[in-house]
Order: sequence, then C-alpha cells, then structure tokens
Amino acid sequence: MVGHTVKSYDRELDALQSLIAEMGGVAETMVVEAVDALAEANIALAQQVVETDARLDRLQREIEDLAVMTIARRQPVSIDLRELIGAVRVAGDLERVGDLAKNIAKRAIKIAAESRFPRAILGLRHMNQVATESMKDVLDAYVQRDEERARDVWERDVDLDALEDSVFRDLLTSMMEDPRAISICAHLLFCSKNIERIGDHATNIAETVVYVATGRTMTERPRGRQVTDVDGGDARIEE
Repeated sequence: MVGHTVKSYDRELDALQSLIAEMGGVAETMVVEAVDALAEANIALAQQVVETDARLDRLQREIEDLAVMTIARRQPVSIDLRELIGAVRVAGDLERVGDLAKNIAKRAIKIAAESRFPRAILGLRHMNQVATESMKDVLDAYVQRDEERARDVWERDVDLDALEDSVFRDLLTSMMEDPRAISICAHLLFCSKNIERIGDHATNIAETVVYVATGRTMTERPRGRQVTDVDGGDARIEE
C-alpha cells in the first residue's frame, strides 16, 4: 500500500491488515482441527473448534467497526476505498469459513461414538487439504495484492468440486452396501458439502483480491461450476 501524508491513516490500514491476518490464521486452524476431530473421533478437539468460533466473530466485528470508522473519518476514494471495502468482504468470508468449520465439529461430536468410519473419510481429508491450501494461498495473495495468485486459486475451485463428487459416490456406495452406515454417511455428506463451501469462500476472497488490486469485478464463476449463492445456505445453519 502507498504511504499517506496522515500517518494515523496508515496505522489504521495496518491495524486492519493485522486483524485480517489474525482472523485468517484462526479460520485456517479451525478448518484443519474440525476435520482432524471428525477423522479421529476427538470430542475435546471438536468442542475447542466450536468455542473458537466466538473469537472469529469478535474479530469480524472489530474489522467492520474499524473499517466503517476509517471511511467516515478519512472519506477515502479509489484504491484506499477498495482496500477498506475489501477488508470487510474478506472478514465476512472468513467468518463464514469459521461457521462451516464449527458445523463440521458439531457433526464430529454427534458421530464420535461410531465404531466404524467408511473409507470416504480419506476423501474428506484430501478435500480438506485442498481447501486449506486454497485458503492459505488466497490469504497470501490478499496480503501481497497478487492478482495472478488469486486467479490461480479461483481456477482451482473446480478441483475441489470434483473431489466432492468423488466423496459423494463413495458415501453413496457405503450406504448401499451397508444400511447400518446410512446415519454416519449422511453426517459425512454434510461435512463434505461444508468443505466444498469453504473452497467457495476462498474463491470469493480471490475475487476480492482482484477487485482491490485492479478495481475490476469478476462476474463469471470458475469453469465447470454453476452459479450458486455461496454466501447463504448452510454456512449459517446450526447443525
């Protein structure tokens, strides 16, 4: 970012970036730990993820309050205004990522007593690895205002969609082969969808990076996808 004559303005922008970085780190950790708790039937870890969500919510409110105060006080235009709008957008996506991780953790608690997990749990772990790599890469792109890296994350979203399809088929096969597995597989189907939606929010952040860096809005969606409302739906559902 370009320095400003009013140094307090720079400090406000730096504070916003610091809060975004903290929020991104918390969200990434929640996603990893939620799926670890699911795969390992670790109730204590799952409960920790659920409790951490409140911290993410507080950070989002702090970012929004600081951004609104800065807009009101400085009346920014052009790149400065995009920086502030971008911070609010990214904070909103990260808060929803936390909601999705919390949903997975809650399901982990519900099925922790199950004695057998279907082989699809390996696919869920792979999905989560891809989703968390996308999150890390897009947050790095945001820090560096790297349009090219953001577009790369945006393009990779179709890979996560393909993995979700594969996990869906595995879970469906498990339910057909063993009706006793229907309950746990249903829970894992929701977890798979939540992980896919985490990838959608990484895509949203990639679009924000492009907007902040260039002032252009990406109107299309990654190839192979249909347009969906990635901001609504189960991100807000308490499961």
